[in-house]
Amino acid sequence: MKSDIKARIMIVDDEENIRKSLRMILEYEGYTVVEASSGEDALDMLAVQEMPDLILLDIMLPGKDGLSILQDLRRKPFAPDVIMISGQATVKAAVEATKLGAFDFMEKPLSRDQVLLRIRNALTQNRLLRECQDLKRKAEKRYEIIGSHPLIQGLWKEVQKIAPTNATVLIFGESGTGKELIARAIHNLSLRTKEPFVQVNCAAIPEELIESELFGHERGAFTGATEKKSGKFEQADGGTIFLDEIGDMSLKTQSKVLRVLEEGEVQKVGSSRTNKVEVRVITATNKDLHEEIGRGRFREDLFFRLNVVPLVSPPLRERKEDIQILAEYFCRTYADENNARPKRFAEDALEAMMKYPWKGNVRELRNLVERLIIMTDGEVIRRRDLPETVSGERSVLLPDAKAVKTLREYRDLAEKDFILAKLEANGWNISQTAREIDTPRSNLYKKLEQYGIKITAGVGEAAAPSSEEEGE
Repeated sequence: MKSDIKARIMIVDDEENIRKSLRMILEYEGYTVVEASSGEDALDMLAVQEMPDLILLDIMLPGKDGLSILQDLRRKPFAPDVIMISGQATVKAAVEATKLGAFDFMEKPLSRDQVLLRIRNALTQNRLLRECQDLKRKAEKRYEIIGSHPLIQGLWKEVQKIAPTNATVLIFGESGTGKELIARAIHNLSLRTKEPFVQVNCAAIPEELIESELFGHERGAFTGATEKKSGKFEQADGGTIFLDEIGDMSLKTQSKVLRVLEEGEVQKVGSSRTNKVEVRVITATNKDLHEEIGRGRFREDLFFRLNVVPLVSPPLRERKEDIQILAEYFCRTYADENNARPKRFAEDALEAMMKYPWKGNVRELRNLVERLIIMTDGEVIRRRDLPETVSGERSVLLPDAKAVKTLREYRDLAEKDFILAKLEANGWNISQTAREIDTPRSNLYKKLEQYGIKITAGVGEAAAPSSEEEGE
């Protein structure tokens, strides 16, 4: 069965019969073949030709031997895999070739099946490696910091400066400004980039479970702990842990995090032993921690340990010049991910978007762009395609009095439309909306349930009201 892989393979051997034999085998399988009779000829050809996908390299060559040529090849960027060939194979030669970076080692005389199997293995691994690299690049692209405003450029310079260090970083910023992107950028540019990046949203984990999530637990430590579990700090050992919304962490858990920072060790729930961990800690908050300290809700000593390098993620309203850049970037990204044609924004749409306050910041803009790409007909997004809250053309519409029978029905319809308008204006953030319309968050949740208003997953803030708020 002929191969459908149109790979390009270089044969480097001083024996013409070997080269001829290998060429016949490989070309029959559909591979493209180039030849060199010495290592020096091979290096000269690689300097001016397209790099092959794989090299079959003889150890015994005139001039520089195959192992020396292998060393030269491994220094080249994007060097192809190399399979070494030898007529006087020894275990020592095979081990040395492997240490120098050879993918495999074959002994003469060569058999057709052996050659094809080794080549397919090498090409398959190379393809999988490229796919992994592509996936990693795509994943990293999702976490790019986009913008040309001086605030963002200044932030990017700070990130590049602190990333190679082990300094603890505290990121301040409103919801949706990209604090996670900053944390990931620091990790990706650090010496820990190949180690784990573990993210924990402290606000999303119930108080009774957060210690187990962070530090792990022993089997039987509490009801439901049916097996031993490692915590996030242990999972991040050698890498970076990102504690998002650190201001929502309880005082009890804060004291244990402080211990990790000071002693470099964690203690599982239900265990008397401690385990050493070596982790870089990056934290983020949308709260004023000085105010939280004043109210006794955040430990001052922990704040000083976390606030070694403070960074501020600016809100979108302070860098409105980036709105067009971000909108077009999200357009391209969504189109690439969904194999669709990218759309463009008309001037009137961009003008309206520049005037909008973006209380949900970049997250709100990204969600809006995705919705517009799906819902807008044609290739141009115009002002009329924007939601009324963004276009500036919406006002709360009063119900048609003639179509409503009772005062209660009229009031409910008007109240529902009012709440919807305010939710959209606040990027579907429950807390911000509740503050703006001057009602407790728990009461706003009741209204949402009453009117059947659903909060889109991943948009705004849809956490259940706390017991404290229930009592408001």
